[in-house]
Amino acid sequence: MNYDSLIEKRRERFAEVEGLISDPNLFNDQKKATEIMREHRRLKELLEMWDELKTAESDLIDNRELAKDGDPELAEMAEMEIPELEEKIEKLGVDVQYALLPRDETEDRDALVEVRAGAGGDEAAIFCGEILRMLQRYAELRGWKFESIDAMPSESGGFSKAVIKVTGEEVFRFLKYESGVHRVQRVPATETQGRIHTSTVTVAVMPEAEEVDIQFRPDELHIQATRSGGPGGQHVNTTDSAVQITHLPSGVQVKCQDGRSQTQNREKALEILRAKLFEVKQREQQEQYSAQRRSLIGSGDRSEKIRTYNFPQTRITDHRIGFTSHNLDGVMQGELFEVTERLQAAEMDQRLAEAGME
Repeated sequence: MNYDSLIEKRRERFAEVEGLISDPNLFNDQKKATEIMREHRRLKELLEMWDELKTAESDLIDNRELAKDGDPELAEMAEMEIPELEEKIEKLGVDVQYALLPRDETEDRDALVEVRAGAGGDEAAIFCGEILRMLQRYAELRGWKFESIDAMPSESGGFSKAVIKVTGEEVFRFLKYESGVHRVQRVPATETQGRIHTSTVTVAVMPEAEEVDIQFRPDELHIQATRSGGPGGQHVNTTDSAVQITHLPSGVQVKCQDGRSQTQNREKALEILRAKLFEVKQREQQEQYSAQRRSLIGSGDRSEKIRTYNFPQTRITDHRIGFTSHNLDGVMQGELFEVTERLQAAEMDQRLAEAGME
């Protein structure tokens, strides 16, 4: 497909956006200013990629001509560069396609991730801790920052629940695919007869909500201090530092006890509450998406099983796209790149089809 006309429209919009940025009054509206700055960055990146793609295509044509040249040395040099140029053009073509698609406003955002032990008792709690470590290592490999917001350790050594914040470049764009039920099949350490048990962990990845996205009136919140619970040391068990907040209009309730003070826990609880309410708002908007696309992105039904980790066969299967890999050890060490790329490719195919850009 020829994208010249679309690119020309983006160039016109880029000029408009640069004009908006030059207006000092823009920053009187923080939400609008944030949106405009994000759009400016995306348009700038797209136009730079497009120019780089056009240059590479021109270089490829030149090299193919030089490869036919009568000078053997020059022809050989040109021939050697052709595969690299072809690979570069293919990658840039995909990147440009993706950048031309209507952008989900949340993709550039940081994320809050809630991991909960599901069915399976102690084994579920242990696996909850392992999924948490997997996501932490994945964040480290991508150069993101990983911060614990709240955690409820389990007596078994894992976690019954944990909430983390991941910050960095395009966190939600890559991490959203982890939302759903993760199922593990293996022989627990406590199993004496070698029977394989099945346990589950639920992951919810939520784009970070800004104060301008979700605003609270004082009469909408019921805030109370409570006694911290669960294993966690003498300090948390002898103070009323935990904070529980209920959003009265929706009934959504969050509790935070990981901080060392009520003030700290109140701020963290509000951050989690804001993200939960923003996710509900986003999910309502995303009902317009096709059912197939909704099954790929991380804001669908959290009760849906998305992935199985089979330890006896060192196999991991993502059920949304039928992808299977035997690199289970690598995945548990945070090597989620291949499965994420497969999921992104499947989602992009759907988005291109919906936009008529196939």
